[in-house]
Amino acid sequence: METLYAQIGSERLKSLVNNFYDLIFNDSSIAHLFAKGDESIREKQFLFISQFLGGPQLYSEKYGPPKMKMKHLPHAIGEEEKNEWLRCMKLAIESTDFDEELKVTLYNCFPRVAEHMRNN
Repeated sequence: METLYAQIGSERLKSLVNNFYDLIFNDSSIAHLFAKGDESIREKQFLFISQFLGGPQLYSEKYGPPKMKMKHLPHAIGEEEKNEWLRCMKLAIESTDFDEELKVTLYNCFPRVAEHMRNN
């Protein structure tokens, strides 16, 4: 079975990540949780999501094991923050060139991960 990464491809995944961070930085109540102007955040997200969706282990190769729960601990992430992150991801997916079935499948990958990041 083809991975989601293979179905999406590197360029469309980069587009998704850029759409997501444009929403986060310009239209989100959780923008304060992200280092605006730090463009490495987009790269790290791209590398992580590539790996998360079954693509090459780019994040691990560059930064080591993801340990995302630990990396998010310094930030207060409650139900509202989780829901806002998911809202932005859903809008980013909707605004990226994916067919409808892929949009649903892709979005459904994120609620469990977002819940896992809650620490408040």
